[in-house]
Amino acid sequence: MTGRVLTPAERRLVEGRLWSKPVVDHYPGPAGVPISSSQPHGEFSYEERRQAMDATHSSTNIWAPFRSGLEWKLALWAKTRGPSSTALSELLEIDDIPRRLDLSFKNAKELNTIIDKHLPKRPKFQLHKIVIGNETFELYMRDIIPCIRSLFGDPELSKHLLLAPERHYSDADRTLRIYCEMNTGKWWWSAQAAVEASLPGATIVPLIFSSDKTQLTVFGNKTAYPVYVTIGNIPKDIRSKPSRRAQILVAYLPTSKLDTITNKAARRRTLANLFHECMRQIVAPLKSAGVTGVAMARGDGVWHQCHPLYVTFVGDYPEQVLVASTISGDCPKCIVPHAALGDSTDYPLRDLASVLDVFDLQDGHPTVFHAACKDARLKPTFHPFWEDLPFTNIYLSITPDILHQMFQGVVKHLVTWLIETFGKEEIDARCRCMPPNHNARLFTKGISSLTRVTGTEHKDMCRILLALVVDLPLPNGASSKVVRAVRALLDFVYL
Repeated sequence: MTGRVLTPAERRLVEGRLWSKPVVDHYPGPAGVPISSSQPHGEFSYEERRQAMDATHSSTNIWAPFRSGLEWKLALWAKTRGPSSTALSELLEIDDIPRRLDLSFKNAKELNTIIDKHLPKRPKFQLHKIVIGNETFELYMRDIIPCIRSLFGDPELSKHLLLAPERHYSDADRTLRIYCEMNTGKWWWSAQAAVEASLPGATIVPLIFSSDKTQLTVFGNKTAYPVYVTIGNIPKDIRSKPSRRAQILVAYLPTSKLDTITNKAARRRTLANLFHECMRQIVAPLKSAGVTGVAMARGDGVWHQCHPLYVTFVGDYPEQVLVASTISGDCPKCIVPHAALGDSTDYPLRDLASVLDVFDLQDGHPTVFHAACKDARLKPTFHPFWEDLPFTNIYLSITPDILHQMFQGVVKHLVTWLIETFGKEEIDARCRCMPPNHNARLFTKGISSLTRVTGTEHKDMCRILLALVVDLPLPNGASSKVVRAVRALLDFVYL
């Protein structure tokens, strides 16, 4: 970063590319096309789904399973405005209101029955028990295929779904590629071509898994290990909003510390194998569904032959290492040596084929398998959950950990460095002097005393850091170097 000011011509060129409409190349084949509702759809046919949605009413009733729009609005009010079940039942008992309004429910219990039995809902959790040694672990999980159906068939999301890959360019010559939504990336295009080699018209459903071992209480040691799933067909601005419910909690993994195993190395291997066994049960239906496809209906009733594929894993570094079966301290994606971390050398990703060759030795002699894993700097994992998943490369699926690596790593270091350079009094005084602004957060007590800073607070600090130090004096003309360094790091974070 040189800090050079753009000329007017350069500025117009850059802004023109930012604001101009991209040139779009659509996939040449019949990707993401609907299939006829008269075709067989495996687990659920079109008519079976319609009957389940409208068990006791005419198929022309758009308010089914409620009798009318009035009944639907009353039920919506009862469930979103907070009256108790007793209060609702007492209201419906006044002057025979259900008969006068032609309601199909007479009290809160009957309304709950309609909601539970006739409205589409997310699948229930099931208990699976896993036995390792003399200890039994409980895995609470949902069936992954109904979870995907629920996301793909959400009526509020049907008009936003991305169904086919595209290539976006910023210029008519197609020299500068643009990447925004998942369907503009290289993976979706190549996966579509691979699937369509045998099944033309397929709809790719990229699965995005995320997990984080979470502490539930501040005063105790209760922990939960949730696993979430969403689909890349949903645009990222919707996926990132919790209010849109585009993420589904698919499982709670067991959180035992295996204190009965005294050897630390054996305990770590057992915990890793327990994780992979749980994940293997969660993703087991994807092995066949990803290849042959599963018929799913959008929220507007249009059917597609969907191929759910494991694509992306989101987690912090310890979980990245756990998922990739790599050694802690190494890069979970590429083959960079531990001593070379931070070098500018461009190291290639781990070769999935050679990794699978190593794990193929696990059913043979243990000594040979452990020696091969040590040479490849892999953990001796017994059948990683991703080894049989179709069109999946686990080393391509791991994403950067924005919270820990960027905000709590780079940005936290940058803030600490600036406070030591200019003094906390000067930095905090400038924070307090900021005028009210709708687009910037006011740190009225400064930023030097903040503890347990969240990702949102780090983002808010990034918006003002450069302005805080842009004209602060340093001896020997070092101010310009500091400004360039801050600008370069912030550019990297935003990129």
